[in-house]
Formats: sequence, C-alpha cells, structure tokens
Amino acid sequence: MSSSVTIPAGSVVLVSGATGFVATHVIGNFLKRGYKVRGTVRDLASSSWLVDEKHFKSYADSGDFELVVVPDISAIDAFDEAVKGVSAIAHLATVLTFDPNPENVIPQTVSGVTSVLTAAAKEPSVREVVVTSSIVASIMPVGTKDHRPDTVVDRNTWNESAVQAAWAPPPYEPSRPMMTYAASKIAAEKEVWRFMNEIKPQFTINVVAPSGIIGQPLHQKHVDKPGNWVKSLFEGDKQTLDTAFGSFFVDVEDIALLHVGSILDPKIKNARLHAWGHSANWNDFLVVLRELRPKKDFIADWPDYYHLRISTDQSQSVALLKKWGTLGGWKPLRDSLLETVESPYFQLE
Repeated sequence: MSSSVTIPAGSVVLVSGATGFVATHVIGNFLKRGYKVRGTVRDLASSSWLVDEKHFKSYADSGDFELVVVPDISAIDAFDEAVKGVSAIAHLATVLTFDPNPENVIPQTVSGVTSVLTAAAKEPSVREVVVTSSIVASIMPVGTKDHRPDTVVDRNTWNESAVQAAWAPPPYEPSRPMMTYAASKIAAEKEVWRFMNEIKPQFTINVVAPSGIIGQPLHQKHVDKPGNWVKSLFEGDKQTLDTAFGSFFVDVEDIALLHVGSILDPKIKNARLHAWGHSANWNDFLVVLRELRPKKDFIADWPDYYHLRISTDQSQSVALLKKWGTLGGWKPLRDSLLETVESPYFQLE
C-alpha cells in the first residue's frame, strides 16, 4: 500500500459502465479507499441493484456513491455533465452486443472513447484517466497454430488481422462477432493514444489490457454474461469452450486493482498495462472444479493438452498489484474459481 497518491481520498472518481463485471469491483475498491464514486449507467431502473443492501447502499446513503445516466456513450456530449468536478475517470463502458456487423460496433466504441476523453479535456479537475482495453487488441489468445513459440507481445503489437477479418464483406461467419469485438478494442485503444499524442490533455492516460477475466460475480448478470467460461464448464458447453481451449486468465479483482492503481500511482504515466495473469486451459480449470464440486459429473478432459505459447512483459502490472494490493501478484486460479462458484449468484450445480 502506497501513501503517495495522485488524487487525495475524498476525491470523486467517475466509473463508466458501472454495472459491468469489472466496473463493480473498481467501484468497491475506490469506495473502500475513501474515494467518492460517480457511476454511469444506461438507465437507472435496471441499475438500481447497485444501491441495494447487498452492494453500495451505505455509500449511496452517505453521498459517497451516485449514479448518473449516460444513455448513449457514443454521443458527442455524452459525458459532459458526468465529468463535472471529478478528479479521475475509469472508462470501462464499451459495446458488448457481439454484433457481427462492424458498422454497428466499431464506430460506436471509438466514439465512446472520444466522447469521454473530450469531456475530460474540458474539465480542469480531471487529472487521471484509465481506459479498459483487451488482450485481443494485441493478439487473439486462442490456439497455437498461428503463434510461434517466440511470439512476444509488446506495447506496439496490434491485432491487425482481426481488423481485416472484421471489415470483410458479409456473409458473416460464426467467428465474425469476436473479430468485430477485437477490432473495436483495437480502434478504441488507438484512439486513446491518438488523443494523448495530438490533444496533449492536462491529465495522465493509462490503459489496462486484460485477458480472459474470471472471479467473483457481484450480480446475476455477471454470471450470465458472454464469456463466462466457468458457467460453460458447469453446463458442459463444449461448442463454446472449444473456441478457446488454451488461453490466459486473470481475476476480476486484480484487473480492478490495476485500474485503481494506475489512477492513484504517480509513477504510472501513459502505460499500456498488459494484464494476462495465468496461462491455463480447460483441463486446468476442471482439476480445480472437480475438487470444489466432487459430486458433480463434469465433462471429460480435452485429449489435446496444451498451453498458449505467447508471452508479454507483465512486470509493470505485477509491480502495481504488489504495491497497491495484498497478495503480492496475480490471484491464484484456484482462488478465482472458488470465489466464482461460492458466490450466491452462481447457482449452477
């Protein structure tokens, strides 16, 4: 834990996409550290659970947590009101429709980034901004055939093949939604760095680029979200699981902490924080899940056992976790899976 911070406790932090899996953990982390949080949501009715007894009601009652409506993040002035008086912004909101048509995803995602950064640049109180990217902005973390053992991802690595695949003309093959999503993350992150280099705003910008995120769900929607691989393993959904047997996985609390640390740490400036966590595959998951649920008959192990053979320098991310957290690094896979299945929202048996 560090005593030197970019913004003092009591400052207001804006968290976009407040109902999201990572965002709810980011909110909780900031509130526990004595910060005030303003969360953006598309509508208040479907987001009211954030201020119930199980979540952040006490903070809302004390005035330390509030929700504001941003119905369309891609609108030019979407965040102009939301940013007023805030000291930092964690922009996690994105387009998660998995629409295969790039015209319905990529421009809107980029516009969301432009909108929040433009609003921040007009608000003198903003000193720190972190934007959520993804491993897929650099590389598709699936299979081994397309990646040589010496494939190394660095700050300048971009997944250009996904962009080409996303913008290919229809018909849209089954893999297109994921390619379109990846292309949206690439375009959005490139917009972050363009904005920083050309506009030169008064605030520091950092990017957190996680791999597959697992861990404790804080609402039923986090269990039901696309890409919940633990749920797929419980349901025996091999069709979904076969698309990404070996990959990298990181705990949601680690990713939340990296967002918090990248805002609060004065030494982190203009960083592209690769946050991949552990290399693992579904057989590794099944070993743990069978231990945690010995009475359940899980699907059989995959016969072709491999781990993804790509790498990146995660030292800056690990250093942040050590400095601002308590575990000394990435949360172990077993702990993440335990916290997933023990959540009251995870009702699968």
